[in-house]
Amino acid sequence: MTERTQEAQFTITRVFDAPRELVWRAWTESADAAEWWHPRGIEIKEGSVAIDVRPGGRYAYTMVNPADGEEYPTVGVYREVDPPRRLVFTWASPGDPDDTAPLITVDLRELEGDRTEMLFHLRGIHAEPGDEDVYDGWDSAFDLLAEQLTARAR
Repeated sequence: MTERTQEAQFTITRVFDAPRELVWRAWTESADAAEWWHPRGIEIKEGSVAIDVRPGGRYAYTMVNPADGEEYPTVGVYREVDPPRRLVFTWASPGDPDDTAPLITVDLRELEGDRTEMLFHLRGIHAEPGDEDVYDGWDSAFDLLAEQLTARAR
């Protein structure tokens, strides 16, 4: 079981071969997000992604495991939106209280050569590489994001 405390946290840093605006769009446009907001082997339920990117706006999506049909609905509230640099939002299941939900911060930094460094920080869940849970799920999703960005940056 994943530990959930206010002190628990982890960070994943990635460099993408794509301009920052493209990475921002992948995080903030429903059609783009639907392509990668899931680990490899899991799918997004068609039509389930809804994004209202503004402070206080909400998002929702549902992942589906095609092997057994199990669904994983996810919701959150945007706390900070600073295009195309920073997103801060909660990450929870429907019905979870927003004030205690894990908090995700995504910072995007331009690098030379139309590349972007993404610093993903999740506070409220302890996770680590090889956990086959939250950390590995996000890491796998970022692999899909890298593939999507590479295809679109061409």
